[in-house]
Amino acid sequence: MADHIDQCPLCQRQLHLTFHHLIPKKVHRRKRFRKNFSASELARGVWVCRECHNAIHRFFDEMTLARELNELSLLQSEPRLIKHAEWLRKRRVRVR
Repeated sequence: MADHIDQCPLCQRQLHLTFHHLIPKKVHRRKRFRKNFSASELARGVWVCRECHNAIHRFFDEMTLARELNELSLLQSEPRLIKHAEWLRKRRVRVR
């Protein structure tokens, strides 16, 4: 999916956003997820900036994201991501 410029829901900065699958694509083929989620639910995601997207995947493995952090509100309330977002807000934004 192509990126676009908007406000990141995690760090609140206005810049290019990338699509983050709330249930990572890597686990879509697992029986548990195919059984419990429809194709449209598996495809759900949020647009976040590249730095927040990288942090999500750096801080959490795919199973944790799929099982415990599969809603935007859950990501927004995760202490490590809150701290990361606060740090990002202090940095200068460069949109390319």
